[in-house]
Amino acid sequence: MEFESNWNNGTMIREIVKYPDPILQRPTEKVTEFDEELRTLAADMFESMYKAVGIGLAAPQIGVGKRITVIDLSNQKNPDDKIVLVNPVIVHKEGKQVEEEGCLSLPDIRDKVTRAAKVKVNAQDLEGKAIELEGTELLARAFQHEIDHLDGILFPWRLSALKRDLILRRIRKLQKSGEWK
Repeated sequence: MEFESNWNNGTMIREIVKYPDPILQRPTEKVTEFDEELRTLAADMFESMYKAVGIGLAAPQIGVGKRITVIDLSNQKNPDDKIVLVNPVIVHKEGKQVEEEGCLSLPDIRDKVTRAAKVKVNAQDLEGKAIELEGTELLARAFQHEIDHLDGILFPWRLSALKRDLILRRIRKLQKSGEWK
């Protein structure tokens, strides 16, 4: 895996792993060490997400099988909007929303996905302290999408079998032509 240095703040921009890499389809391991290595991983994840112009990134998307995700709906415009979830679990869902989703690990693939309109998440912060967050609309969608990644689920798995098959066929066709690496 290639890493690109970002010398400004000591973090590394890591390559985004693309489907069908097996790490994207495996449940992640619970984080048990809350140390400098974890804080560096979170910082690297934010840098990698910003470079790829995303609003959320789960550790498997940079090849790390740990239960951590980062989210920033403001895309660097508001530092207070940066969210790190370690060992997150959705403890409550309500309502329904249907919106288009994409994924950094499935570039140029988008489709409408049904998700809960409001969710409550229990997690830990980078120090290991328990946190509880609620999200509605886009934040609820981001929580659900990223936690799915931590469980080895990609958004096409949330679609009908027909739509999922069409997406997978499209990816296979792109792989054969060399456009999907």
